[in-house]
Amino acid sequence: MLAVAILAAGKGTRMKSELPKVLHKVSGKSLLNRVINSCSKLSPEKIFVIVGHKSDEIKKSLDSNNHRRKIHFILQEPQNGTGHAIQVLSKELNDFKGTLLILNGDVPLITPETLKDFLDKNAEENPDVSLITTRKERPLGYGRVFTNGKLIEKIVEERDCDEKERLNTLINAGIYCFKWEKLSKIVHKLKNNNKQKEIYLTDAISLLKTAFSYEIKNYDELQGVNNRIQLAKCEQILQKRIQDFHMMNGVTIINPASCTISEDAEIGIDVTLEANTHIRGESKISDNCIIGPNTFIENSFVDKNCNIINSTIFNSSLMKDINVGPYSHVRPGTKISSNTKIGNFVEIKNSHIEESVKINHLSYIGDSEIGQSTNIGAGTITANFDGSEKHTTTIGANCNVGANSVFIAPVNIEEYVTTAAGSVINKNVGKESLAIARAKQTNIKNWKKKKRKSN
Repeated sequence: MLAVAILAAGKGTRMKSELPKVLHKVSGKSLLNRVINSCSKLSPEKIFVIVGHKSDEIKKSLDSNNHRRKIHFILQEPQNGTGHAIQVLSKELNDFKGTLLILNGDVPLITPETLKDFLDKNAEENPDVSLITTRKERPLGYGRVFTNGKLIEKIVEERDCDEKERLNTLINAGIYCFKWEKLSKIVHKLKNNNKQKEIYLTDAISLLKTAFSYEIKNYDELQGVNNRIQLAKCEQILQKRIQDFHMMNGVTIINPASCTISEDAEIGIDVTLEANTHIRGESKISDNCIIGPNTFIENSFVDKNCNIINSTIFNSSLMKDINVGPYSHVRPGTKISSNTKIGNFVEIKNSHIEESVKINHLSYIGDSEIGQSTNIGAGTITANFDGSEKHTTTIGANCNVGANSVFIAPVNIEEYVTTAAGSVINKNVGKESLAIARAKQTNIKNWKKKKRKSN
C-alpha cells in the first residue's frame, strides 16, 4: 500500500514573487502539477499535499486537475520544517500500514520511471527508510549524506556542516521512502535542535534502524527550484528532453535554443521548426510542415504540408497544403480548409474558410463563413460587432471581393459575386451579381487649397 506526501508549504521568498513557489510554471505546467502527475502514475492509494503559505491559492489551482479526487490537502501552520510537516500529516495516517513516499513540490523533473525504480529497490532491500541521493560538484545549499556503502550513517544540513563535512559531494535530494509503521513511532521525537530552529525530517534517519542511499547519476531529474535562475534551468532541462525526443523521431529543429515545445504536443516526421518557433499546449503538427521562423502555435491542429511563417495561431484547425504568413494572426475558433493562402498581416477569428480561398493582404475576417475558391481583396474587413453583439458574414463560393471592401454583418453574399473595390456592403447580395456601394466620385476643377495665416 502506497501513500504520497508532497511538501508544498513554503513561502519561496527567493522567487521574489506574490505567486506561491510551487505554482510557478515549467513548460506551461506548475511545479506542483508536475510532481503530482509523476507520482500519480505509481497508482498510490492517497496523495497528500502539505500546504501552508497561500494554501487557498494552491488548492484552487488544482480544482480542475484530473487527480483532484485523490488529493488531500494538509495545512501546516506554522511552517516549522519538513519534520514538522510529517508530524502534522501523521494525524491522517493513524490506520495506514504501508509505504510513505515523500516528495518536494519544487522538484518538478523527477520521472515516474525513476520513482518506480526507487520504490522497487526499496521493496527489494526493505530498509526502514530509503532516500534518493546524487553527487553534485558544487553542492551549495544541499544537505550532505554520509554513507558506509549503501547504509546511511548520518545526514547533515548544509547550514549545520563544519568545513570538513562541506567537502562531501553526496547530497540529499529530499525524496524519501519510509515504512510508515516505523516512522510513525519516532516522528514526534524529532526536535528543532539546530541553528534554524526547524524540525528536520532528516533527523529521523538516525532514529531508525536501517537507512539506505539510492544514488542516481542523472542530477537533472533532481533540479530543485528556489529562485528564477533555477526555474530557467528546469525549463532548459525539460526542453532538451522534449526536443531530443522529437529530433530522434524525425523532426528538424534549426536552432533548439530559440524554440520551445510543449510535452503534450505531437509533431510528425519531416517537420522543420525554424528558429524562434514555439509549439504550446496540445498542438498537433502533421508531416512535412515548415513552421517558422518566429511562429507561435497553441492548442491547434496543423495538417500535412503546411508552411507557416512569422505568425501566431491559437485554438484553431488548419487542413492540408495551407500557407500562412508572414505576420498573420489566426485566433480561436477558426477552421481553414485545404489549399488556402492566408497572407501578410491577415487576422482571422472564429471563422470557417473553405478550400482554395485566398486572403492575401491586410484583412480582418471575423465570425465569417468564406466559400470555396473565393478571393478576398487586400484591406477587406468583416465588421462583425454592432456595439453589443457579434454577427456573422457569409460569403459564398467563387466570389471576388474587391480591395478595401467592408461587410457590415449580419450580411449574406451568395455565390459568384463580385464586389467593387472600396464598397461598404450592408445588404445581402444575390448570386452572380456585381455589388457597388460607394459614393460617386466628384472632381472640382481649379480648386486651390486655402493658405494658412502666418502667426
